Amino acid sequence: MARRKESGGTPATVALERAGVPFALRAYEHDPAAASYGLEAAHALGVEPERVLKTLLAEVDGRLVVAVVPVSGQLDLKALAAAVGGKRAVMADPAAAERSSGYVVGGISPLGQRRALPTVVDASALGHETVLVSGGRRGLDVELAPADLVRLTRAVAAPVGRPG
Repeated sequence: MARRKESGGTPATVALERAGVPFALRAYEHDPAAASYGLEAAHALGVEPERVLKTLLAEVDGRLVVAVVPVSGQLDLKALAAAVGGKRAVMADPAAAERSSGYVVGGISPLGQRRALPTVVDASALGHETVLVSGGRRGLDVELAPADLVRLTRAVAAPVGRPG
């Protein structure tokens, strides 16, 4: 993967550029009627759903936490709480997720968020050469090495996803 220069890119692509991380932009035509943004991306891009990761925000003991899990499954809230040393996790209010991240739901990237939050990447991501995450808007993903994703988000890798 070659590094891509994007003038006027999203905060996610700007963060990748600044860090000097190799990545590839993967754009597709977003269908506003899609029931699952992540599965839509996997299908449109011809990528296995296990390699396409969705970014979810949850509240763990009252503080926001980012979880990055395969679109083929679901987030295990108990495992997420345990991964960050908490007791109880619930999904964050979508408006709170948008305010905190600076992105809209369906386009929330774990990269370039407005506020740095504790982040947990599902351990299964590390088993792939590359993974795809939102590039910061609906219809745009970025493909990068999972180790770079973990490093840039200062994430911990833990088994927080479960089959869907």
